[in-house]
Amino acid sequence: MVKKLPEASDSEPIMKACFKRILVTGGAGFLGSHLCDRLVEQGHDVICLDNFFTSQKNTIEHLLNRPNFELLRHDITRDIWLEVDEIYNLACPASPVHYQYNPIKTTKVSVVGAINMLGMAKRTGAKIFQASTSEVYGDPEIHPQPESYRGNVNPIGVRSCYDEGKRCAETLFFDYHRSNGVNIRVVRIFNTYGPRMHPYDGRVVSNFIVQALKGENLTIYGDGSQTRSFCYVDDLINGFLALMDGPDSFPGPCNIGNPGEFTVQELAELVVEMTGTGSEIIYMPLPADDPTQRKPDITLAKEKLGWEPEIPLRQGLEKTIDYFKSVDLDSFRQPTSHTAHKSTEMEKGVS
Repeated sequence: MVKKLPEASDSEPIMKACFKRILVTGGAGFLGSHLCDRLVEQGHDVICLDNFFTSQKNTIEHLLNRPNFELLRHDITRDIWLEVDEIYNLACPASPVHYQYNPIKTTKVSVVGAINMLGMAKRTGAKIFQASTSEVYGDPEIHPQPESYRGNVNPIGVRSCYDEGKRCAETLFFDYHRSNGVNIRVVRIFNTYGPRMHPYDGRVVSNFIVQALKGENLTIYGDGSQTRSFCYVDDLINGFLALMDGPDSFPGPCNIGNPGEFTVQELAELVVEMTGTGSEIIYMPLPADDPTQRKPDITLAKEKLGWEPEIPLRQGLEKTIDYFKSVDLDSFRQPTSHTAHKSTEMEKGVS
C-alpha cells in the first residue's frame, strides 16, 4: 500500500530537498577534501576526482564508505565523460614545491583541464566553479588587491606556470560564459591553512608548524617583512558555497580570503610561541618573483554574498597545530626534488 504524502498547509509547507550530482576535481587535496565533506553532509551525490600527484587518499578515507561519495583516480588533462549538475574545478598543484617540479604539466592542468571541465559543463548544462588564486595579481602594485586590479605578473618567471595558467583558466571560463552561456563562478583564493594541509607542501604555515614540531629551525625566505593574509579553511569553504549558490548575475571573479594582514616574521614568532618549541628563526634568500604583499579586498564578497571570515589566526593555528600533532608525519610522501625555494641568486651560484 502506497502512503499518500500529507498535504502542505500554509503554516507547514513541505520542503523538498534539492540533492545534486556534484563533481569535485582535486577532491582529495587539502581544500577539495573539506569541500567534499561539506557536500556529502548536505546529502549530495559527490564524485571526487583526483590523480593523487600532490594529495593522498587519507584525506578522504573517512568518506569512502559513504553511499553518496565516489572516488575516481583520473587526470583532468585527459577526457572524461560524466553526467553532473555542478562542477567544482579545484585540480591543480597549488604550492611552489609541487607546481615548479613539472611546470609544463602545471600549465596543462590549468588550461587543458579547464577546457575539459568547461566542455563537460557546456554539454550537461552544469554550473561550474573555478578555483583561481590571488597569484593572478602577481607581486601587486595596489594594496589591498580588488578584483578590478589586473595584476603585475612575470609571464616568463619560475612561478609563471601557475600564475599565468590560472589567468588563462579565468579567460577560458569567461569566454565559455559569453560565447556558450555556461553558468560559471570564479573565486580567487588567498592564503588558506588548516587541518589536512600536506606537511611537506612548502607553504609557509605548514612549513613553520612542521619545523617547530620537529624541533628544527624555522626558515624564513627573505627578511620576514613580506606580508600574507591567512584564511582558515572552514571560512574559505563557506565562501565557496556562498559564491556557488549566489546569484547568476555575479559569476565573479570574487576574492575569498582573510584581510587580516601579518608579516611572515610575525607568523613565525606566533608558531614558536604556540608550539612551545625551542626552535630559532633563520633567514634564507627570497625566491624569485615571490610577492612582497598579499591582502584581499573582500568588499565584493561582503556585498554580493554576505560573506566574511570569522576565525582569527590564533584560533585557526591552534586547530592546525593540533592536527599536525595527531598525524604521523613520516607517513606522508616527501616532495620530489625541486627548485621551488631556490632564489635567483642561489641558482646562479651566488651565496
